[in-house]
Amino acid sequence: SKDTEGKLLDYLNNNLISPYINIIDDSYYKISNCKDIILRQFKVNTLIPIGLDGRDEIISSCGSLLLYILETEMQDLTNIKQLEIRNNKDYMILDKSTVRNLELLETIYEGKAKGSLIGVLNKTKTSMGERLLKRYIREPLINTDEIIKRQNAIESLINNNIAKKELNNQLKKIYDFQRLTSKIAKGRANARDLISLKQTLSALPEIKKILQPINSVLIKEIYKNLDNFDDLYELIHNSIVEEPPATIKEGNIINEGYSIELDYLKESIKSAKSWILNLESSEKERTGIKTLKVGYNKIFGYYIDVSKSQINNVPDEYIRKQTLVNNERYVTPELKEKESLVITAEAKINKLEYEIFQEIREKIIPYIIRLQKASKAVAEIDVLLSLSEVAIRNNYIKPIIDDSGIIDIKEGRHPSIEEILGDNIFVPNDTLISLDDKPPYDKSMLIITGPNMSGKSTYMRQTALIVLMAQIGSYVPASYARIGIVDRVFTRIGASDNLSYGQSTFFVEMSELANILRNATTKSLIILDEVGRGTSTFDGLSIAWAVADYLSTNEDAIRTMFATHYHELTLLESQNKKVKNLSVAVSDDGKDVVFLHKIVEGPANKSYGIHVAKIAGVPSKIRISAEKKLKELEKSSLSIGINNNMGQIKFFDEIDDATSNNDKLIDALYDVEIDNITPIDALNKLNELKQMI
Repeated sequence: SKDTEGKLLDYLNNNLISPYINIIDDSYYKISNCKDIILRQFKVNTLIPIGLDGRDEIISSCGSLLLYILETEMQDLTNIKQLEIRNNKDYMILDKSTVRNLELLETIYEGKAKGSLIGVLNKTKTSMGERLLKRYIREPLINTDEIIKRQNAIESLINNNIAKKELNNQLKKIYDFQRLTSKIAKGRANARDLISLKQTLSALPEIKKILQPINSVLIKEIYKNLDNFDDLYELIHNSIVEEPPATIKEGNIINEGYSIELDYLKESIKSAKSWILNLESSEKERTGIKTLKVGYNKIFGYYIDVSKSQINNVPDEYIRKQTLVNNERYVTPELKEKESLVITAEAKINKLEYEIFQEIREKIIPYIIRLQKASKAVAEIDVLLSLSEVAIRNNYIKPIIDDSGIIDIKEGRHPSIEEILGDNIFVPNDTLISLDDKPPYDKSMLIITGPNMSGKSTYMRQTALIVLMAQIGSYVPASYARIGIVDRVFTRIGASDNLSYGQSTFFVEMSELANILRNATTKSLIILDEVGRGTSTFDGLSIAWAVADYLSTNEDAIRTMFATHYHELTLLESQNKKVKNLSVAVSDDGKDVVFLHKIVEGPANKSYGIHVAKIAGVPSKIRISAEKKLKELEKSSLSIGINNNMGQIKFFDEIDDATSNNDKLIDALYDVEIDNITPIDALNKLNELKQMI
């Protein structure tokens, strides 16, 4: 239905990065059509061997994809040899907001890799390795054993510096043979592609030799997938010249000695070519024309070029072929004869070379599955080497991975910001958040207050990044880390209008929040930065309170980091044992304010917004006016409940009722005519207001 289609489009736009959506005909999804294309593609008689029997939802999705690709590619899909069914239960799903907010693959504002997580971790030497690393980042593991397997492989490389250096040297010789293999299967590879493949194959035995003694389960699996391709190497080495042209239909690509017929044809025109090659020198000597040249082009063939100043010396047997501004071009009967012989033979040679090249390409087809496995293995070792190099260079540590509900990080650092700052300038911070009930692991929600620009967002982001890095299998920027497996990371950081859909900032914020609350589980990690700031103070505060209360007090509490300027939320700590207040330390001597970027226990006592305005360059006249207004507001502000110094509004357990009562209370106070009220009436009104609290 159109309604379902609309909901699907909204879901795709919200959860995929820059999606291209093309709605195709329903016939693509018809089970019978999908079965037919799958059976043909994988050359099987039933769906049982490829694990699809009775799995109609996968048959429909797989078959429709094959049909669509077949239609758009308009050729056989020879390169698609295997079907891999991937289980989402093995990987973490990251939505578009999280990938963007955490700057996993590119920075938010510039869209560049530098400054993002991939920019820090990517020290790969091959295109295949870079693509695989991006996949690792987009799909962190949630299986403890698989994560530890990757960790141990990285550790084994860190501990074997010689092997690491030798592998890096060999990887520099590797071309992108994942794509080369695909081009060969599609019949699009040229002779240069085969030479690139040959050079790649020459490095594989050495890579395998280096890997053989390394004691790691994952590296041993990689070792097994690096097959022996000596026969394929010999095929390309014997058949294709070392430096072939880019085209494959104009000859000069097949080695001498590979084809008897081709060698015979080439031999038959050697004397004619030799005669043409020597013609220029012999004619200069015979005619005395020192400027005479022999040339060739595709339109006029071979010719003898003479400058116009020398045309009186041209022999009678020369036949004028072309007149130029400063030159005349001629042919001779013998030159025409030799040209005819050469061109006819070369046409046959080029045609035969092209046919031979196609045959060579076809001979490589049976190797495709083995080449695909080998290319995947090379990509894996490239990624592991990259992660080991980053770990050494940046002083990362191997985190403890388990299935507990604990995230315990000592001296954690933001990987991207640390790299940009350099020279140990970054201020590290601890994080302890857990689903356990026993102290100190009994806090599932951290409410973080403090000034803008003081480091709240950085602190939360670095925690999320350390968790993701750990579940990629990477070492992490900390002095100690214990990561209880997280099934999903959700972030709600900032918001902007979505004008094309007619959605306001606040609507986008609430939509993202709704997605988090509907999909997060007890094993998730939620990062919330400023919930409720896009609407009025009381509305926003009510929503923020309700969200914080729900995530920390229901029986299925979720690990949550909640940064806010609503200081009222810090009251939750006194009402809920799962909540802990943190803030960013500030040095304030009354004149100068310095943000220390250090996370400390307890709530912040000031926002320093006007100080941030000063740092940002807001004119002093505006700031002075703002400071004056702030003092007026602080002096006249209504304080209800406890903590008058912070101007906090006390909320009750039922947030909706409390908000409603506050509104009524404020209205009642505004209705009091202070100048006209009697002492008795004042006491009665005070008692009435007391009942409303």
